[in-house]
Parts: sequence; structure tokens; C-alpha cells
Amino acid sequence: MKKEDWIKKNETDHVWWLEDADQVGEIVFSFDKKTKFNLFKDYPWKLTPEQKEIFDKENPYWANFFRDRK
Repeated sequence: MKKEDWIKKNETDHVWWLEDADQVGEIVFSFDKKTKFNLFKDYPWKLTPEQKEIFDKENPYWANFFRDRK
């Protein structure tokens, strides 16, 4: 089994991003490095209100990109 490489954009962020060169077009993030969310399939529906608030604050680009999703 391959080791997963999780990174944070900023040291103070709560959101972790999975760096996986083998997955093209899939963007995976997590709050605990255990529960994985696929950005395009799961945001915002599978996030709790608290997770969405944190995600949006730390990732304004994606929050704006998906602003029409309710």
C-alpha cells in the first residue's frame, strides 16, 4: 500500500489536501486525514455546516467557484 502525502496550503489551515500524482482530475481533501472528500463530487453536500464554514474560509477560490451549489 502506498503512503499518502497530505499537505496543508498554510500552516494554520484545518484542511488537508491529498497529493497523488496517480489521480488525474480528482481533488481530495480532508479535515482529519481519515475521512476523504472529493471536491467535485462531495462539496458542499457531504460536509457538516462547521466543515463547510472552515473550508470556505480557508479556500475562498473554491467557495466562489461552487457558489451556486446549495
